[in-house]
Amino acid sequence: MPRALILLRRRLLTAIPVLLLVVIGTFFLLEAAGGDAVDAYIASTGGDAGLIEQLRHQWGLDQSAGARLAAYLWALAHLDLGWSVSFSRPIGEVIAERLPNTLLLMGSATALSFGLGSALGIVAGARPGSLRDRALSIGSLALYAVPGFWLGLVLTVIFAVQLRWLPLSGMETIASGKTGLARAADIARHLVLPVAALGFIYLALYLRTMRAAMAEAWRQDFVLAAKARGLLRRRIVLIHVARNALLPLVTVLGVQSAAMLGGSVVIETVFSIPGLGRLAQEAVASRDTPLLLGIILVSAVLVIAINLVVDLVYAMLDPRIGRDPGKLQGFRMRSGYRGKNSGEPA
Repeated sequence: MPRALILLRRRLLTAIPVLLLVVIGTFFLLEAAGGDAVDAYIASTGGDAGLIEQLRHQWGLDQSAGARLAAYLWALAHLDLGWSVSFSRPIGEVIAERLPNTLLLMGSATALSFGLGSALGIVAGARPGSLRDRALSIGSLALYAVPGFWLGLVLTVIFAVQLRWLPLSGMETIASGKTGLARAADIARHLVLPVAALGFIYLALYLRTMRAAMAEAWRQDFVLAAKARGLLRRRIVLIHVARNALLPLVTVLGVQSAAMLGGSVVIETVFSIPGLGRLAQEAVASRDTPLLLGIILVSAVLVIAINLVVDLVYAMLDPRIGRDPGKLQGFRMRSGYRGKNSGEPA
């Protein structure tokens, strides 16, 4: 069986207990919080004790926590996320409407931060200790210290309020009637500011990781051997040093997937993007426990899927990793990676 299929099967088997722990742990954490969907509904609309009792029975909140958890797990076994009491719709449909917006925001921000951050990291790591390296390192550290919501507000004030170059908020122009490429361009204009606010923070992290890995790779024997063979410095930087520095960068990509998903919650709120972040906020406000459980479960599946892709990339970058699962875990736990002293990059 190919190594990729073995790795895929192993990760899918371990994902099942992880998701089960996420669901059970989240359920009891929400149970420990005060109030429920009926309390939130009555607080906003009003009602007497008879209505409260009727709603609790209708929404199944008069049952014990164990009975409700068992019913929820049974529904999950049939791929049913349940019913949202705040939207009066199946939770699967609600999440399916919001999920593409979050994926588009996360994907664009990840492409920006990973692509530009790794490129600037190569520029900084090409000559460690140079003025260019120090300037990029200091700039990235300052950028990483900036809160994402504050950066989003600053970008909004400058480019949306003062210069009026970009839209203020939203995913696209409401009732614009645009289709095809015109609609895609309108969505792209609306995503410029939120993608920049979310991506620039993680760009600094990728830059510093790439630079540090390249600085370590310069001291390896295979780089000295490449210099002794008279190879051009550009070839040494791109093919030997930068390629060896990719593994720790991929590690950061997998680890930061969960952090970026959490960061998108704040960015979606700042820019009024109808994604999973705002949906989670609405679920908390309405005490819609099944909806919040569904959002957290889908988020956990996304994180597991991203880390699965990272594991497959590991196996592609270094064929030795896929043969031994212990090696993969070891590489993921280390912040840096050095190739074997074979005269060639890993």
